[in-house]
Amino acid sequence: MTDFIRRKLVQGIGAAATIGPFAGGAAFAQAHKGDIVIGAAQPITGVFAFAGAAMNNGLADFVDWKNANGGVAGQKLRYVAEDSGFKVDQSAAIFKKIMASEKPSFFYCDGTPSVKAVAQDAIASNHVMTSSTSLAVSVADPVKMPQHFVPSPTYPRLHEILMEHIARTSQGAATKPKIAYVYADTEFGRDGIPGGKARAQKLGLPIVAEIVTKQSGVDVTTEVAQLRRAKPDIVIFQGYILAPMPEFVRQMREAGLNPQIMGTAWGLDKPAYDALAALGVRLTGVSAYRYGHETDAPMIKSMRDHAAKARPDMKYISPFYISSWLSGMVFAEIAERCLKANKPLLLPNMKAALESMKEWDTGGITGLLADMSSHQIPIGRMYSYDPDKKVMEPAGSWIKV
Repeated sequence: MTDFIRRKLVQGIGAAATIGPFAGGAAFAQAHKGDIVIGAAQPITGVFAFAGAAMNNGLADFVDWKNANGGVAGQKLRYVAEDSGFKVDQSAAIFKKIMASEKPSFFYCDGTPSVKAVAQDAIASNHVMTSSTSLAVSVADPVKMPQHFVPSPTYPRLHEILMEHIARTSQGAATKPKIAYVYADTEFGRDGIPGGKARAQKLGLPIVAEIVTKQSGVDVTTEVAQLRRAKPDIVIFQGYILAPMPEFVRQMREAGLNPQIMGTAWGLDKPAYDALAALGVRLTGVSAYRYGHETDAPMIKSMRDHAAKARPDMKYISPFYISSWLSGMVFAEIAERCLKANKPLLLPNMKAALESMKEWDTGGITGLLADMSSHQIPIGRMYSYDPDKKVMEPAGSWIKV
């Protein structure tokens, strides 16, 4: 099995692209009379495998779906991926290998470290744009990272949306809800906190505690004692997929605390809301996308229909699947805008195409038209766990920041 998942995975149909060594705009434009290649280093094994398989499936399925629906300006997409094991050196090696052998126009990285590791080579190549599940603010920088986009709000924007929702829903209350931040001492944990705190201050929302932990394997007794003294109405977790959130909840209950539990993005996936539901908690938080069970978005329906045929054993469409599918949509839109304008798929042209996507329809994946001019999609919506339906359901309107 390991040998199988570590070899190249190629999706799509059509003739192999006739791509020679990259030597300039004219040569590369000529190459794109063949397939448009999307490369990827996906964490199919390793510590991030629970998400990596969904990320790989989402992008592969988008390529198949897009090709079955006419491709991009009459050309086919081709997906070439290898397993990174969520290791930076392995991911960087895969990038170099696929860049040399396939000359991709697009490349999907497995996280923030790999995005940063390949950035210099990606920019120097002048023919590739990258994306990832990373929501780090450092990689959504049109000047320093011109080759990259984030297919959602960055972490600071997510926390700004969260604070906007709290402020709106507490209007008219005698006192503002007291908020505690609990986050992991990682970039995933820290990145959004300054933006959230700044927006909270602007809105007059009190932050009464700020607790930093290791990402996992932590005894939370001391931290819960801090929360007991602060007595927050809301506890916002950031930087965790699951643990140690359930242990925090158990110990807070024992200490007589029952705050509302909130999170963002990847902390709102099924493992988290199922585990907290078992403790009687209705997880609430801001999501960048509609969930896979929702019925009012045509592209979510297309995902669901395609997955039902291509992956009948897949019972649940995760946010990671949706995110990588959406990155594929952005890749395809960039390519189509360039090709229809008779411009080669070179970085300056692709960056300009991305930044021209100011009222782009995501097919309802995001509830508002997307503006990608800042290399991210600063839109989100609050969701809350429904114990009867056992899924996350909308708890507010879409908010753009």
